Amino acid sequence: MKQMVKMNMTTEPTPALENQKTSLLTDGMFIAVILALANFLMHVYFNNRYGYFRDEFDYISCGDHLAWGYVDQPPLIPFLIHICRALLGDSLRSIRFIPALASSLLIVQTAAIARELGGRRYALLLSAVCVLIAPQYLSNGSLLGTNCLEPNSWMGCAYFAILAIQRNGPRYWLWFGVLAGLGLEEKYSIALFGLGIVVGLLLTEQRRVFLNKWIWLGGLAALLIFLPNVLWNIKYDWPFVQLIRGVRAEGRDVVLGPFSYFFQQTLLVNPLTAPIWLAGLFALLFSMRLKPYRALGWCYLVCYTVFFMLHGKNYYLAPVYPMLLASGAVVIESAIHRSANAGPHRRWLKLVIALVLLASGAHLTPVVVPVLSPDGFLAYTKYLPFKLPVMEHAHARAALPQWYSDQFGWKEIVDETAVAWNRIPAAERQGCGIFAQDYGQAGAIDFFGRRAGLPPALSGHQTYFLWGPRGYSGNCMIVLDDRREVLERLWEHVEYVGTSADNPYALEKQIDVFLCKGAKFGTLTQLWPKLKRWR
Repeated sequence: MKQMVKMNMTTEPTPALENQKTSLLTDGMFIAVILALANFLMHVYFNNRYGYFRDEFDYISCGDHLAWGYVDQPPLIPFLIHICRALLGDSLRSIRFIPALASSLLIVQTAAIARELGGRRYALLLSAVCVLIAPQYLSNGSLLGTNCLEPNSWMGCAYFAILAIQRNGPRYWLWFGVLAGLGLEEKYSIALFGLGIVVGLLLTEQRRVFLNKWIWLGGLAALLIFLPNVLWNIKYDWPFVQLIRGVRAEGRDVVLGPFSYFFQQTLLVNPLTAPIWLAGLFALLFSMRLKPYRALGWCYLVCYTVFFMLHGKNYYLAPVYPMLLASGAVVIESAIHRSANAGPHRRWLKLVIALVLLASGAHLTPVVVPVLSPDGFLAYTKYLPFKLPVMEHAHARAALPQWYSDQFGWKEIVDETAVAWNRIPAAERQGCGIFAQDYGQAGAIDFFGRRAGLPPALSGHQTYFLWGPRGYSGNCMIVLDDRREVLERLWEHVEYVGTSADNPYALEKQIDVFLCKGAKFGTLTQLWPKLKRWR
């Protein structure tokens, strides 16, 4: 009898016992850390292959004007890039250090969630591989943006929710609130994740947590951390809300139907992982093993429904999938373990699944990581089994997908602007400003133009509008990307300087540059309210 008990304990250890034996850097977690390190090194190596991305100029410019908020984003990313540039400089690898680190950390976070859900070595490995190969998370690691830290904050909250339930530790809800507050300072969409968790708790037996003070203290912590940005929005009449309304009114985004929306969700995290995260979703909703965490399944349904009904872009839901991949990996590990008793050959199934997923990830990596030259990428897309998604109608005109095409053409715009600047006599330059149509053009001038002696750019686009005319009278202006007939109504003399050199890969091609003198509109301060453009 003792021998039978010993055999049972050896061949079928319980998740709790296994977790006690597994330290942070052993077994599956060690492999997850190795995969995370490999991911980080890959991004560091390839992240300087193309150029600076349009939105990166915006974050850099906002980082030069630290505040508690900006028209299109909360303050955390500009603050972090301000620190990163101070420590590491302005190179592409420096600008994209935070994304590379965040996407690598997400691999470890997902494995940790799988571990807390009862997963053992293979579940940790499988969940880590799924996040490693997901195109959206690879993309997040390649570009600086509010998307890069968003999955980390969502999954950090999910992790503390799991700990609070699993360990009957209500104090973990305080840490949930702290992380949610920081997440709100990074991107507002985490509020929907928090709403989903609340709905999920109310719909399950975990609703009793609302009788405990700690979950309310967590909510208070989130509110206090988020409060400075709320006050900033109040001061400027909720510019982010105005921005969203403007985008909706303009009809700029591509609206997806039910099938297309779901299909693009599978593309975000690799189509081959769909059975895994779907298994995780159904397990969270219906299995007895994961019944305590049912709120996570309801949270996904809430987020999916709201984003779809509001016509959100396909990637808005991407931060939620690691927890589904983790729970799915636990389910698959358990199923393979049971089937392995039917024959030794079934044990090879684990290796085959991992290798197939890694091969698929390698096949899709060039879609979101610039491992190929632009021409090489265009040739490569001909062999893809699907068409790359287009999220805004204006992006359809570019040769490359928008996440690549918006990394080209900026230096050419700045060079042509410098030509106009050099035509202005030195004595007149102090009173002459440069007006750009959007934050991409303005940010490129601010970033690259310093070497050419150009002053900071002006623009009515989003946060640049809040920074105002900066003391310029408007009597002498270099204006980018406008129509001559419009400019002639505003200035006495309008001179066409030239057009930026054509870059075949750029989304913004051949921008016209004009030198305008003799303002008809009074002062630039008087004209400025009419230049406001949130979207």
